[in-house]
Amino acid sequence: MAEDGVRRRDFIEIAAVATAGVGGLFTILPLVSQMAPSKDVLAESTTELDISALEPGQSIKAVFRKQPVFVRNLTQAEMDDANAVDVGDLRDPQTLAERTLAGSENILVVMGVCTHLGCVPLGAAEGEVKGEYGGYFCPCHGSHYDTAARIRKGPAPTNLEVPAYTISDSTLVIG
Repeated sequence: MAEDGVRRRDFIEIAAVATAGVGGLFTILPLVSQMAPSKDVLAESTTELDISALEPGQSIKAVFRKQPVFVRNLTQAEMDDANAVDVGDLRDPQTLAERTLAGSENILVVMGVCTHLGCVPLGAAEGEVKGEYGGYFCPCHGSHYDTAARIRKGPAPTNLEVPAYTISDSTLVIG
């Protein structure tokens, strides 16, 4: 036997370790891949909207992660009203600029879920009651939101949530 060459036993040990490694990989791979989100969850992770036809003063409802989203093209008067409010008087102080994207201050995107008990406020569709401040109104317990979707009156503790979104050209991508 040559001590400096490869022995038959060395080959068997290498083959056994390689086989065990490949077998372990094939055993662990399905266990790890089953923890990935399913295709229907991935499909709901973003929502794309064409906002090119959205005129000033109009709003649309969409769905993001099985919850309603309100997209509103604010008029100059609505933006002026929102900017005229003293932020120090608000329960959840935020300016309109903090709730919109720079360069698209007229597009307001909020989750359509009242922060009190999870109801869907009115005011996003034409003809719906907009509340005392011209924004949104939750009739279940009387929460009133202003044109920037900030809580102004009623039991809701915080403003309507602003989801992560981007705007490029006339496409709004939420998520």
